[in-house]
Amino acid sequence: MPATVHVRELTADDLAEAWELGRFAFGSNPQRPPHATEVVPGMTRYGAFDDTGRLVGKAVDLHHDQWWSGRAVPAADVAGVAVAPEARGRGVARAMLSALLRGARERGAAVSALYPTIAAPYRACGWEAAGVLRTVDLATAALPRHRPDPRLTVRAGTAADLPAVAALYERVTRHRNGPLTRRGELFDFHAADGGLPGDALTLVEDGGDLVAYASWERGRGYGADSVLTVDEALATTADAARELVGVLGSWASVAPTLRLCPLDGDAVSVHLPLESAREHERDLWMHRPVDVARAIATRGWPGHVRGAVNFALTDALAEWNTGTWRLSVADGAGELTRTGGEADLRLDVRGFALLYAGAARARSVVEAGLLHAVGADPDALDLLGAGGPAQLLDYF
Repeated sequence: MPATVHVRELTADDLAEAWELGRFAFGSNPQRPPHATEVVPGMTRYGAFDDTGRLVGKAVDLHHDQWWSGRAVPAADVAGVAVAPEARGRGVARAMLSALLRGARERGAAVSALYPTIAAPYRACGWEAAGVLRTVDLATAALPRHRPDPRLTVRAGTAADLPAVAALYERVTRHRNGPLTRRGELFDFHAADGGLPGDALTLVEDGGDLVAYASWERGRGYGADSVLTVDEALATTADAARELVGVLGSWASVAPTLRLCPLDGDAVSVHLPLESAREHERDLWMHRPVDVARAIATRGWPGHVRGAVNFALTDALAEWNTGTWRLSVADGAGELTRTGGEADLRLDVRGFALLYAGAARARSVVEAGLLHAVGADPDALDLLGAGGPAQLLDYF
Protein backbone atom coordinates (compact mmCIF):
# COMPACT_ATOMS: atom_id res chain seq x y z
CA MET A 1 0.00 0.00 0.00
CA PRO A 2 1.23 3.55 -0.67
CA ALA A 3 2.63 5.39 2.34
CA THR A 4 -0.11 8.02 2.36
CA VAL A 5 -3.78 7.63 3.19
CA HIS A 6 -6.52 10.17 2.57
CA VAL A 7 -9.50 10.30 4.94
CA ARG A 8 -12.76 12.02 4.13
CA GLU A 9 -16.48 11.67 4.74
CA LEU A 10 -18.07 9.10 2.47
CA THR A 11 -20.64 10.17 -0.10
CA ALA A 12 -23.62 8.22 -1.40
CA ASP A 13 -21.45 7.03 -4.29
CA ASP A 14 -19.00 5.40 -1.83
CA LEU A 15 -21.52 3.45 0.25
CA ALA A 16 -21.76 0.27 -1.82
CA GLU A 17 -17.97 -0.13 -1.72
CA ALA A 18 -17.92 0.65 2.02
CA TRP A 19 -20.58 -1.96 2.69
CA GLU A 20 -18.61 -4.58 0.76
CA LEU A 21 -15.49 -3.75 2.78
CA GLY A 22 -17.41 -4.18 6.03
CA ARG A 23 -19.08 -7.39 4.87
CA PHE A 24 -15.72 -8.85 3.95
CA ALA A 25 -14.08 -7.76 7.22
CA PHE A 26 -16.84 -9.02 9.53
CA GLY A 27 -17.96 -12.05 7.50
CA SER A 28 -21.48 -10.68 7.20
CA ASN A 29 -24.38 -12.02 5.19
CA PRO A 30 -23.94 -11.12 1.49
CA GLN A 31 -27.54 -9.86 1.49
CA ARG A 32 -27.45 -6.12 2.08
CA PRO A 33 -29.56 -4.94 5.02
CA PRO A 34 -31.98 -2.02 4.61
CA HIS A 35 -30.34 1.42 4.44
CA ALA A 36 -26.81 -0.05 4.06
CA THR A 37 -26.15 2.02 0.97
CA GLU A 38 -28.40 4.98 1.79
CA VAL A 39 -27.46 8.27 3.38
CA VAL A 40 -28.84 7.99 6.91
CA PRO A 41 -29.41 11.03 9.12
CA GLY A 42 -27.65 10.98 12.47
CA MET A 43 -24.47 9.25 11.35
CA THR A 44 -21.27 10.30 9.62
CA ARG A 45 -19.37 7.69 7.62
CA TYR A 46 -15.63 8.11 7.12
CA GLY A 47 -13.45 6.40 4.56
CA ALA A 48 -9.71 6.05 4.08
CA PHE A 49 -8.42 5.94 0.50
CA ASP A 50 -5.00 5.08 -0.89
CA ASP A 51 -3.24 7.09 -3.60
CA THR A 52 -5.08 5.17 -6.32
CA GLY A 53 -8.45 6.15 -4.87
CA ARG A 54 -9.22 2.67 -3.55
CA LEU A 55 -11.21 2.52 -0.30
CA VAL A 56 -9.01 0.76 2.28
CA GLY A 57 -10.83 1.60 5.51
CA LYS A 58 -14.12 2.81 6.92
CA ALA A 59 -15.55 3.95 10.25
CA VAL A 60 -18.91 5.34 11.38
CA ASP A 61 -19.68 8.11 13.87
CA LEU A 62 -23.14 7.50 15.36
CA HIS A 63 -24.66 10.75 16.59
CA HIS A 64 -25.97 9.48 19.91
CA ASP A 65 -26.60 11.13 23.24
CA GLN A 66 -25.74 9.34 26.48
CA TRP A 67 -27.42 9.88 29.84
CA TRP A 68 -25.06 11.06 32.57
CA SER A 69 -26.81 11.74 35.89
CA GLY A 70 -29.92 13.29 34.41
CA ARG A 71 -28.35 15.19 31.52
CA ALA A 72 -27.97 14.19 27.88
CA VAL A 73 -24.33 14.28 26.80
CA PRO A 74 -23.71 14.44 23.02
CA ALA A 75 -21.68 11.42 21.92
CA ALA A 76 -19.76 10.13 18.93
CA ASP A 77 -20.26 6.40 19.28
CA VAL A 78 -18.05 4.47 16.89
CA ALA A 79 -19.13 1.45 14.85
CA GLY A 80 -18.24 -0.48 11.72
CA VAL A 81 -14.49 0.12 11.79
CA ALA A 82 -12.94 -2.03 9.06
CA VAL A 83 -9.59 -1.98 7.24
CA ALA A 84 -8.71 -3.93 4.10
CA PRO A 85 -6.27 -6.76 4.94
CA GLU A 86 -3.54 -5.37 2.67
CA ALA A 87 -3.67 -2.03 4.53
CA ARG A 88 -3.64 -3.24 8.13
CA GLY A 89 -0.84 -2.23 10.45
CA ARG A 90 -0.11 0.92 8.45
CA GLY A 91 -1.96 3.53 10.51
CA VAL A 92 -5.21 3.51 8.52
CA ALA A 93 -7.49 3.03 11.53
CA ARG A 94 -5.63 5.68 13.50
CA ALA A 95 -5.98 8.18 10.67
CA MET A 96 -9.72 7.48 10.39
CA LEU A 97 -10.32 7.72 14.14
CA SER A 98 -8.35 10.94 14.31
CA ALA A 99 -10.53 12.44 11.58
CA LEU A 100 -13.66 11.07 13.24
CA LEU A 101 -12.80 12.66 16.59
CA ARG A 102 -12.03 15.99 14.95
CA GLY A 103 -15.30 15.94 13.01
CA ALA A 104 -17.23 14.85 16.09
CA ARG A 105 -15.80 17.71 18.11
CA GLU A 106 -16.76 20.17 15.39
CA ARG A 107 -20.38 18.97 15.48
CA GLY A 108 -20.52 19.27 19.29
CA ALA A 109 -19.84 15.75 20.60
CA ALA A 110 -18.36 15.43 24.10
CA VAL A 111 -17.70 11.69 24.64
CA SER A 112 -17.35 8.49 22.64
CA ALA A 113 -18.03 4.80 23.19
CA LEU A 114 -17.41 1.72 21.06
CA TYR A 115 -17.50 -2.07 21.15
CA PRO A 116 -14.10 -3.38 20.01
CA THR A 117 -13.34 -6.68 18.34
CA ILE A 118 -9.84 -6.15 19.75
CA ALA A 119 -8.93 -3.53 22.36
CA ALA A 120 -5.28 -2.73 21.60
CA PRO A 121 -5.74 -0.48 18.52
CA TYR A 122 -8.37 1.58 20.33
CA ARG A 123 -6.25 1.87 23.46
CA ALA A 124 -3.51 3.28 21.25
CA CYS A 125 -6.04 5.93 20.17
CA GLY A 126 -7.18 6.87 23.70
CA TRP A 127 -10.20 4.65 24.34
CA GLU A 128 -10.15 2.45 27.43
CA ALA A 129 -12.25 -0.52 28.56
CA ALA A 130 -14.96 0.80 30.87
CA GLY A 131 -17.57 -1.94 31.14
CA VAL A 132 -19.21 -5.06 29.75
CA LEU A 133 -22.65 -5.56 28.23
CA ARG A 134 -23.61 -8.97 29.62
CA THR A 135 -26.16 -11.35 28.16
CA VAL A 136 -27.10 -14.13 30.58
CA ASP A 137 -29.19 -17.29 30.48
CA LEU A 138 -31.55 -18.16 33.32
CA ALA A 139 -33.66 -21.26 33.86
CA THR A 140 -37.16 -19.94 33.20
CA ALA A 141 -38.58 -22.31 35.81
CA ALA A 142 -36.33 -20.68 38.45
CA LEU A 143 -38.04 -17.31 38.08
CA PRO A 144 -40.12 -16.53 41.17
CA ARG A 145 -43.79 -17.38 40.87
CA HIS A 146 -46.15 -14.50 41.37
CA ARG A 147 -49.88 -14.40 41.86
CA PRO A 148 -51.29 -11.78 39.49
CA ASP A 149 -51.92 -8.46 41.19
CA PRO A 150 -55.54 -7.40 40.57
CA ARG A 151 -54.51 -3.73 40.77
CA LEU A 152 -52.32 -4.12 37.70
CA THR A 153 -53.27 -4.75 34.09
CA VAL A 154 -51.11 -6.93 31.85
CA ARG A 155 -51.68 -6.73 28.12
CA ALA A 156 -49.97 -7.13 24.78
CA GLY A 157 -48.51 -3.93 23.40
CA THR A 158 -48.82 -2.52 19.91
CA ALA A 159 -46.89 0.02 17.86
CA ALA A 160 -49.21 2.69 19.28
CA ASP A 161 -47.70 2.03 22.73
CA LEU A 162 -44.11 2.72 21.68
CA PRO A 163 -44.10 6.40 22.77
CA ALA A 164 -45.12 5.32 26.29
CA VAL A 165 -42.45 2.61 26.23
CA ALA A 166 -39.83 5.18 25.22
CA ALA A 167 -40.95 7.46 28.06
CA LEU A 168 -40.62 4.65 30.61
CA TYR A 169 -37.17 3.75 29.27
CA GLU A 170 -36.10 7.36 29.75
CA ARG A 171 -37.54 7.47 33.26
CA VAL A 172 -35.47 4.41 34.25
CA THR A 173 -32.22 5.35 32.51
CA ARG A 174 -31.87 9.13 32.60
CA HIS A 175 -30.41 9.28 36.12
CA ARG A 176 -27.86 6.57 35.37
CA ASN A 177 -24.53 7.00 33.60
CA GLY A 178 -23.93 5.77 30.07
CA PRO A 179 -27.24 4.54 28.59
CA LEU A 180 -28.23 6.01 25.26
CA THR A 181 -31.09 8.49 25.32
CA ARG A 182 -32.51 6.91 22.15
CA ARG A 183 -33.38 10.36 20.90
CA GLY A 184 -32.25 12.18 17.78
CA GLU A 185 -32.26 11.86 14.02
CA LEU A 186 -30.78 8.37 13.90
CA PHE A 187 -33.39 6.85 16.23
CA ASP A 188 -36.18 8.82 14.56
CA PHE A 189 -35.08 7.48 11.19
CA HIS A 190 -35.25 3.84 12.30
CA ALA A 191 -38.46 4.39 14.27
CA ALA A 192 -40.10 5.55 11.05
CA ASP A 193 -39.94 1.94 9.83
CA GLY A 194 -42.72 1.19 12.34
CA GLY A 195 -43.42 -2.09 14.05
CA LEU A 196 -42.41 -3.58 17.36
CA PRO A 197 -38.74 -3.97 18.36
CA GLY A 198 -39.09 -7.78 18.71
CA ASP A 199 -41.72 -10.46 18.17
CA ALA A 200 -43.94 -9.07 20.89
CA LEU A 201 -44.30 -6.48 23.60
CA THR A 202 -45.81 -7.11 27.05
CA LEU A 203 -47.04 -4.14 29.09
CA VAL A 204 -47.94 -3.74 32.75
CA GLU A 205 -50.21 -0.81 33.59
CA ASP A 206 -51.43 0.71 36.83
CA GLY A 207 -54.58 2.74 36.41
CA GLY A 208 -53.85 3.18 32.72
CA ASP A 209 -50.25 4.32 33.29
CA LEU A 210 -47.42 2.19 31.94
CA VAL A 211 -45.23 0.94 34.82
CA ALA A 212 -43.32 -1.95 33.17
CA TYR A 213 -42.66 -3.51 29.80
CA ALA A 214 -40.77 -6.36 28.19
CA SER A 215 -39.96 -6.74 24.50
CA TRP A 216 -39.08 -10.28 23.54
CA GLU A 217 -38.52 -12.81 20.79
CA ARG A 218 -40.13 -16.22 21.04
CA GLY A 219 -37.55 -18.18 19.06
CA ARG A 220 -38.17 -21.65 17.63
CA GLY A 221 -39.37 -24.92 19.09
CA TYR A 222 -40.53 -25.93 22.53
CA GLY A 223 -37.97 -28.53 23.55
CA ALA A 224 -35.07 -28.45 25.99
CA ASP A 225 -33.09 -26.07 23.77
CA SER A 226 -35.86 -23.49 23.32
CA VAL A 227 -34.92 -19.95 24.36
CA LEU A 228 -37.09 -16.91 25.08
CA THR A 229 -34.92 -13.87 24.31
CA VAL A 230 -35.92 -10.75 26.21
CA ASP A 231 -34.61 -7.71 24.36
CA GLU A 232 -35.46 -5.45 27.28
CA ALA A 233 -37.42 -5.64 30.53
CA LEU A 234 -37.79 -2.49 32.64
CA ALA A 235 -40.10 -1.45 35.45
CA THR A 236 -40.65 1.61 37.64
CA THR A 237 -42.14 -0.14 40.69
CA ALA A 238 -41.42 -3.36 42.55
CA ASP A 239 -45.00 -4.61 42.09
CA ALA A 240 -44.81 -4.05 38.34
CA ALA A 241 -41.44 -5.82 38.18
CA ARG A 242 -42.83 -8.84 40.02
CA GLU A 243 -45.78 -8.92 37.62
CA LEU A 244 -43.47 -8.76 34.60
CA VAL A 245 -41.17 -11.48 35.94
CA GLY A 246 -44.23 -13.63 36.59
CA VAL A 247 -45.29 -13.30 32.95
CA LEU A 248 -41.81 -14.26 31.75
CA GLY A 249 -41.75 -17.21 34.14
CA SER A 250 -44.98 -18.53 32.63
CA TRP A 251 -42.97 -19.61 29.58
CA ALA A 252 -41.19 -22.34 31.55
CA SER A 253 -43.08 -25.26 29.97
CA VAL A 254 -42.12 -24.38 26.38
CA ALA A 255 -39.01 -22.16 26.72
CA PRO A 256 -36.74 -23.58 29.43
CA THR A 257 -34.17 -20.81 29.00
CA LEU A 258 -34.68 -17.07 29.43
CA ARG A 259 -31.99 -14.89 27.85
CA LEU A 260 -31.61 -11.18 28.69
CA CYS A 261 -29.21 -8.31 29.46
CA PRO A 262 -29.75 -7.34 33.11
CA LEU A 263 -29.55 -3.70 34.15
CA ASP A 264 -27.53 -3.59 37.35
CA GLY A 265 -29.66 -3.02 40.43
CA ASP A 266 -32.86 -2.04 38.64
CA ALA A 267 -36.40 -3.02 39.66
CA VAL A 268 -36.47 -6.14 37.45
CA SER A 269 -32.98 -7.46 38.16
CA VAL A 270 -33.52 -7.61 41.93
CA HIS A 271 -36.29 -10.16 41.30
CA LEU A 272 -34.23 -12.43 39.05
CA PRO A 273 -32.28 -15.50 40.29
CA LEU A 274 -29.01 -14.03 39.03
CA GLU A 275 -26.99 -16.33 41.29
CA SER A 276 -27.78 -19.15 38.85
CA ALA A 277 -27.23 -17.12 35.69
CA ARG A 278 -24.95 -18.54 33.02
CA GLU A 279 -23.11 -16.06 30.85
CA HIS A 280 -24.20 -16.39 27.24
CA GLU A 281 -22.27 -13.48 25.78
CA ARG A 282 -20.17 -10.55 26.93
CA ASP A 283 -19.40 -7.48 24.86
CA LEU A 284 -16.61 -5.24 26.13
CA TRP A 285 -17.19 -1.54 25.61
CA MET A 286 -14.67 1.26 25.69
CA HIS A 287 -14.96 4.99 26.37
CA ARG A 288 -12.98 8.20 25.82
CA PRO A 289 -13.60 11.93 25.82
CA VAL A 290 -14.00 13.75 22.53
CA ASP A 291 -13.73 17.17 24.17
CA VAL A 292 -12.86 17.05 27.88
CA ALA A 293 -14.21 20.49 28.76
CA ARG A 294 -17.50 19.68 27.07
CA ALA A 295 -17.60 16.22 28.66
CA ILE A 296 -17.46 17.84 32.11
CA ALA A 297 -19.83 20.74 31.41
CA THR A 298 -22.61 18.74 29.73
CA ARG A 299 -23.00 15.87 32.22
CA GLY A 300 -24.89 15.89 35.48
CA TRP A 301 -23.16 15.48 38.83
CA PRO A 302 -24.49 14.27 42.19
CA GLY A 303 -25.89 17.26 44.06
CA HIS A 304 -23.97 16.47 47.26
CA VAL A 305 -20.57 16.39 45.54
CA ARG A 306 -18.35 19.46 45.81
CA GLY A 307 -14.65 19.89 45.14
CA ALA A 308 -11.87 21.06 42.88
CA VAL A 309 -8.64 19.54 41.61
CA ASN A 310 -5.90 20.51 39.16
CA PHE A 311 -4.40 17.97 36.77
CA ALA A 312 -2.44 17.78 33.54
CA LEU A 313 -3.87 15.70 30.71
CA THR A 314 -2.13 14.11 27.73
CA ASP A 315 -4.14 13.11 24.64
CA ALA A 316 -2.01 12.23 21.63
CA LEU A 317 -4.89 11.85 19.17
CA ALA A 318 -7.08 14.79 20.24
CA GLU A 319 -4.48 17.44 20.98
CA TRP A 320 -7.13 20.00 22.00
CA ASN A 321 -7.57 17.98 25.21
CA THR A 322 -3.89 18.17 26.16
CA GLY A 323 -2.96 20.72 28.82
CA THR A 324 -3.32 21.64 32.47
CA TRP A 325 -6.87 21.85 33.75
CA ARG A 326 -8.84 22.71 36.89
CA LEU A 327 -11.94 20.60 37.57
CA SER A 328 -14.60 22.24 39.76
CA VAL A 329 -17.81 20.50 40.81
CA ALA A 330 -20.63 22.01 42.90
CA ASP A 331 -24.43 22.08 42.99
CA GLY A 332 -24.87 19.34 40.39
CA ALA A 333 -22.65 20.95 37.75
CA GLY A 334 -19.02 20.70 36.70
CA GLU A 335 -16.58 22.93 34.90
CA LEU A 336 -13.16 22.33 33.39
CA THR A 337 -10.99 25.39 32.83
CA ARG A 338 -7.44 25.70 31.53
CA THR A 339 -4.80 26.85 33.98
CA GLY A 340 -1.19 27.85 33.62
CA GLY A 341 1.87 26.09 34.98
CA GLU A 342 2.42 22.48 35.97
CA ALA A 343 0.24 20.05 37.94
CA ASP A 344 1.22 17.34 40.39
CA LEU A 345 -1.40 14.96 38.96
CA ARG A 346 -0.59 13.91 35.40
CA LEU A 347 -3.34 11.96 33.68
CA ASP A 348 -3.36 10.02 30.42
CA VAL A 349 -6.57 10.27 28.37
CA ARG A 350 -7.23 6.56 28.99
CA GLY A 351 -7.07 7.25 32.71
CA PHE A 352 -9.55 10.10 32.19
CA ALA A 353 -11.88 7.63 30.48
CA LEU A 354 -11.66 5.17 33.38
CA LEU A 355 -12.35 7.83 35.98
CA TYR A 356 -15.12 9.58 34.05
CA ALA A 357 -16.97 6.28 33.50
CA GLY A 358 -16.57 5.27 37.12
CA ALA A 359 -14.70 2.14 36.04
CA ALA A 360 -11.75 2.66 38.43
CA ARG A 361 -10.64 4.73 41.39
CA ALA A 362 -7.71 7.09 41.05
CA ARG A 363 -5.33 4.85 43.00
CA SER A 364 -6.06 2.00 40.61
CA VAL A 365 -5.39 4.32 37.68
CA VAL A 366 -2.01 5.11 39.26
CA GLU A 367 -1.26 1.39 39.50
CA ALA A 368 -2.21 1.01 35.83
CA GLY A 369 0.37 3.65 34.88
CA LEU A 370 -2.26 6.04 33.52
CA LEU A 371 -1.99 8.58 36.34
CA HIS A 372 1.24 9.90 37.83
CA ALA A 373 0.98 11.61 41.21
CA VAL A 374 4.09 13.66 41.94
CA GLY A 375 3.99 14.32 45.67
CA ALA A 376 0.19 14.63 45.57
CA ASP A 377 -2.77 12.58 46.80
CA PRO A 378 -4.28 10.84 43.74
CA ASP A 379 -7.60 10.38 45.56
CA ALA A 380 -8.44 13.99 44.69
CA LEU A 381 -9.13 12.85 41.11
CA ASP A 382 -11.89 10.51 42.31
CA LEU A 383 -13.96 13.66 41.91
CA LEU A 384 -13.92 12.97 38.17
CA GLY A 385 -15.80 9.69 38.66
CA ALA A 386 -18.48 10.91 41.08
CA GLY A 387 -21.85 9.40 40.28
CA GLY A 388 -21.06 5.72 40.06
CA PRO A 389 -20.11 3.32 37.27
CA ALA A 390 -21.49 3.65 33.75
CA GLN A 391 -23.45 0.93 31.99
CA LEU A 392 -24.55 0.57 28.38
CA LEU A 393 -27.75 -1.19 27.32
CA ASP A 394 -27.50 -0.84 23.53
CA TYR A 395 -25.08 -2.69 21.27
CA PHE A 396 -24.02 -0.69 18.22
